[in-house]
Amino acid sequence: MKTNYSTKRIVTTALKLLEKQMKIEKNQFTKTKQVIDYLRLKLAQKEREHFVAMYLNNQHQLLKVETLFMGTINSVEIHPREIIKQALKHNAAAIIFAHNHPSGEAQPSNADRNINQKLIEILNIVDIRVLDHIVIGRQSHFSFAEQSWL
Repeated sequence: MKTNYSTKRIVTTALKLLEKQMKIEKNQFTKTKQVIDYLRLKLAQKEREHFVAMYLNNQHQLLKVETLFMGTINSVEIHPREIIKQALKHNAAAIIFAHNHPSGEAQPSNADRNINQKLIEILNIVDIRVLDHIVIGRQSHFSFAEQSWL
């Protein structure tokens, strides 16, 4: 789906405002809906898969949001070493992962489930909790936490 310049500018401005709000509000990440709304704005219209990490402190306040990897229309290659490196750089105590499915379908693949489990195990070694992994489709989302898959 192509968007014009002014639509992209509006979405970019909205994302900046949401990020600022998330940094200010102490209990922001106890509300999954707010995180999903933010991620939907950030990822739903992307034409390629993007893998994002949201780094959080011990109180689950946002430290930083980064797009770590970009892939193709149906896959993205994840490098756990780079995730650990960035998480330690930001002194994260917890992480929320997210990626989009440009196909529009939010149901995670077996590969999504496998990499999620691998990331949980690896980050556990350095005492960083994975709070959620959210898959964003065009009109829907899938939360690993809501399905008790963490």
